[in-house]
Amino acid sequence: METPRTKEGAVAVNYPMLTTSNYTAWSLKMKVFMKAQGVWGAIEQKNPGAAVDERTVQMALAAIYQGVPEDVLLAIAEKETTKEAWEAIKTMCMGVERVQEARVQTLKGEFESLMMKDSEKIEDFCLKLSGIVTNIQVLGEAMEESSVVRKILRVVPDKFLQIASNIEQFGDVKAISVEELVGCLKAHEERMKGRSEQSQQQQLLLAKKWKGRLEKSKIKCFNCNIYGHFASECDKPRRKKEHCQEVNLVQLHDDEPTLL
Repeated sequence: METPRTKEGAVAVNYPMLTTSNYTAWSLKMKVFMKAQGVWGAIEQKNPGAAVDERTVQMALAAIYQGVPEDVLLAIAEKETTKEAWEAIKTMCMGVERVQEARVQTLKGEFESLMMKDSEKIEDFCLKLSGIVTNIQVLGEAMEESSVVRKILRVVPDKFLQIASNIEQFGDVKAISVEELVGCLKAHEERMKGRSEQSQQQQLLLAKKWKGRLEKSKIKCFNCNIYGHFASECDKPRRKKEHCQEVNLVQLHDDEPTLL
């Protein structure tokens, strides 16, 4: 099936629908889709003083209208510019400036207090951390990537301490990206996992070996008469056949041997 295209040849986009709980993801998707359609300039101009042609404005408004429910549409219908409509949606979803500042502080508190558990995978922890950072950035607060890198290095469990220390001492924390750090820590995590599995296998083999020895502790060897192994496993010289057989003779009298 062919992808639908507009008359100008651009790929047609199905804009996401805004809900009461998805503003962060919605705004990120809308921004990317509107840039792809070449209409994001109606909201965020590279040259603030430059005029935006009316067709771009209308296409940007059409994109926003397509991605909001009816009650939001009615609330922004009277806005004179696309930027005003966009900011109105942000205010409705994220609150006024004072509320946004309080929300930023709350998110920063979550960012600082978030710790990685010993049993937690590195990519799972970083995914949670990135979610907090994205919400902070959507609210208009800048956060440098190096701050996120330092945070990760600061809270990793003991199994990562050696490699984290090496990165801090010999690496350029300002130059390394979160993705590079996660890849490095994940590789270390996989190596540690392999060693742990190998150690567990060795412990199981050792336990099995000792269990076998304990089970044989009551077994008497018919070759050497020592407990703990079978005659087939005995390392003593083999006794002659006649010595291994029991002589079923009982002396009833000193001079009268009798077969039993």
